[in-house]
Amino acid sequence: MGDYTVVGEVSTLIERTLHAAVQAVDGNAVAILDDLSGNVPTSPPKLTIFLYEIAEDPPSRNRPHVRPDPANPQVVRKAPMALLLRYLVTAWGGDQVTQHRMLGVALRTFYDNAIFTGPRLTGGLAAGADALHFTLTPLTLDQKSLVWYALQKPYRLSLNYEVRVVNLDATEDLPGAPVRSRAVVPGLVS
Repeated sequence: MGDYTVVGEVSTLIERTLHAAVQAVDGNAVAILDDLSGNVPTSPPKLTIFLYEIAEDPPSRNRPHVRPDPANPQVVRKAPMALLLRYLVTAWGGDQVTQHRMLGVALRTFYDNAIFTGPRLTGGLAAGADALHFTLTPLTLDQKSLVWYALQKPYRLSLNYEVRVVNLDATEDLPGAPVRSRAVVPGLVS
């Protein structure tokens, strides 16, 4: 079940996964969550993970209501809100070659592990049967420049990843008796 903590849990999952990957290549390197609002120290070399957008997943908007308790069919609940999270992964520190290698580690990590399910998920993510799909998302140079302009920082080579579908469960139950019969009456429009 995805409660209000799911966005933070996905961010923590990404941080732990990338931290383990860069540590395996360079014992000094780290991966951290960072909103890029301040100066990013360049020692030790690091990957910053910045959640820059949360959106509703368009293909999932019209999912039907669910029955949270099969023993009580009189109650329905809205389908979970399907979220799409967009992250900016940026390398800092060392020389350009070191930064490119760190970005290569991130690319390989999410290429090899494009779908996270089951025991790899923790907290509220583990309670459901959902899968998180990681996709490298192409952005035009203009779109990337707008992100960096909003951060008031010079452009840096970065990776843009989408994580979908992160389900945020509704909490309000609605009355909804099951349909027991239906009738088609010619000429009647309702």
